[in-house]
Order: sequence, then C-alpha cells, then structure tokens
Amino acid sequence: MEWPWPKRNRTTCLQRSMSPNTQEHSESGTTRHDRTHPKNKITMLVSYHFKDAAEETGGEVDVDPEDEKAIEMFMNKNPPLRRTLADIIMEKITEKQTEVGTVMSEASGRAAPQLDPRVLEVYRGVSKVLSKYRSGKLPKAFKIIPALSNWEQVLYLTEPETWTAAAMYQATRIFSSNLKERMAQRFYNLVLLPRIRDDIAEFKRLNFHLYSALKKALFKPGAWFKGILLPLCESGTCTLREAIVIGSIITRCSIPVLHSSAAMLKIAEMEYNGANSIFLRLLLDKKYALPFRVLDALLAHFLTFRADRRTLPVLWHQSLLTLVQRYKADLSSEQKEALLELLKCQTHAQISPEIRRELQSAESRDLEDATPVMTVD
Repeated sequence: MEWPWPKRNRTTCLQRSMSPNTQEHSESGTTRHDRTHPKNKITMLVSYHFKDAAEETGGEVDVDPEDEKAIEMFMNKNPPLRRTLADIIMEKITEKQTEVGTVMSEASGRAAPQLDPRVLEVYRGVSKVLSKYRSGKLPKAFKIIPALSNWEQVLYLTEPETWTAAAMYQATRIFSSNLKERMAQRFYNLVLLPRIRDDIAEFKRLNFHLYSALKKALFKPGAWFKGILLPLCESGTCTLREAIVIGSIITRCSIPVLHSSAAMLKIAEMEYNGANSIFLRLLLDKKYALPFRVLDALLAHFLTFRADRRTLPVLWHQSLLTLVQRYKADLSSEQKEALLELLKCQTHAQISPEIRRELQSAESRDLEDATPVMTVD
C-alpha cells in the first residue's frame, strides 16, 4: 500500500514525533514550553497529567510523596469495613433462613429454597474457567446471569475475587449492557470497585483490562458515579494513586452534564478529603454549563474552609482556581467578595494571586443582568 505523501516527508514526520525535544509530555508531566513560560507556572505545582494515566497502566503510577502525605492528612482515620458481594450474599442467606424459620410451620416440613445441585456444579465449573480466562468466548451459562432474578447469588458461585483481569473486563461489558442501572450499580460497587482498589494497592498501577473495564462501565454513567466514584469519595480512604487512575477516566471520556452535575453536587456536600478536590477539578475542567444550584453548592463547599485552620493541600487551591477560571462570569458580586475573603484565610503563594486576579477581572453576574437594554423606536 502506497502512502499518500512522499517517503521523505513521512520519515521526517516520524522522526519529529519521536524526538525527545518535542514530546508532548515529559517525565515530570509538563511540556518543555511549560517549564520556561512564566504564565504556566501554576500547572507545574502538581505534575500529574490525567490523560496519560492510561499509559501508566503499563508501569507504576508515580506520585509525589509530599502530595500523598497531604492527602493522607484528610483521610478517614476510622474507615467503615469494605463490603463485597460475598458479604452481601451471606447476609441475604442468613436473613432468608431466619425469615423462613419464623414463618414456616414445623408441620409443613418444607425446606428453605436452595439452588439445584446441577446449577451449583455448572457455575463452579464456570468459576474455574474465569479464573484462567485470557481471551475467547465465555461460557453461555455466564452470559445468562443478568437475566436471572437471583443473579447476585448465582454470580457469587463464580467467585468474582478469583477472576482474571480479562474475565473482569468481559463481565463488566456483559453486565453494563444487560443489567438495569440500579443492578449495574451494585455490580460496580460490590465486584468491580473492590477489585480495582486491590489491584492498585498491590501493584501500584492498574491492569490494562481492569482499566478498560472501568472505562466500559461508563456505558451507564449514573451507575458509574453511584457505584464507583461517590462510594470512593464517601469512604474517606481514596488514595492519590487511585484518584489519578479513576480521574483519568473522567478526563478521557464524554459524560452527560446531568450525571456530572449531580456528582459534583454530592461531592460538594460530603465531608472533605483530598481526593474530592481532584475529582471536582477534573469535572469542572470539562466546562459544562452548570445549573446555578450546582455552582452555589460548589461555592458553599469552598467557603466552609474560612474557619478551617488546617493547611490545605495544593489540590484544593487548584480546584478553586479551576472553578473561578471556568465560571467567574457566573458569580455574583457577593460571591466574589466572599471568595476574596476566603483567600485571606486560605492562601497559597502562587495560586491565590492568580485566583484574585481572575475574580477582579471578570464582570459579575448581577451587574450583567442590571445592564440596561437600548431600545430603538
């Protein structure tokens, strides 16, 4: 096959693209131009490029120890126990046995409903297949699980904690397509999220197939936020490395404004931890036309730190800067004054002057509404 341009030009283009002096992102996460341009010094404060986290799945995700320590300061010291699908199923079985034992009369002698031994045998065989799966077709018995009324109980028989990463991707593809949003949310929260967190904790990176599963799960964005992102923020134990990997999904994928707005509203109302700032910043960077209710909730979130005497991480200041840069024209005069007062309490040597400049350079929302309109007779 002939190339549509001369060979010399093609070679030159390839050499130019492979040249280390013109790489889009260096190891520190900034361009050569960014290092020398004074206007872009703010972007160097945190050297994580979330678009490149997909490439990081092939190697360890590097994080700054100082940023990691700053985020750990705001983590929940007594986190709740993580629940998996096995925990939920065992609770249901116990509840069912108790319910049947109290309702059923001793004279009837009917036993509690149990799965057919042949079904148990089939899905134990499916479990063995999924624990060694690499590629190819999945067993038909596995594909019909989303159509079953007791799909959680049957899925438990396949032992999701033993699946390979490739099997987890295929399972996510099937369940995100065939389950209703509420059931998909349970699969994401009880099966996919624990596996992702364990993989990142153990290997300091995320397996490519698990990253693809996380991306595929966005087929149902409402379930993705309710089953993955919001529980992760609510746990108060989200690490910087987890936030980088999951945040890259937000950056790379298109997400409807309705779901993103609801997620920002929920995060703004949560108890603060460092990872919340990362997710808010990435969602704000998508430049949605946000409802005023969401914008007011975000401002209230930041203004609660006026009385906070803790040293806030750089990520908090960056998320505030992103909010002001994107929505400064939608702020009222009172909101701008409140933010300027906030900057007197929470200050960063490089970022706070930039936030102040952005606030003072934009016209307020209420002043724009009060501008008289000239009429022509």
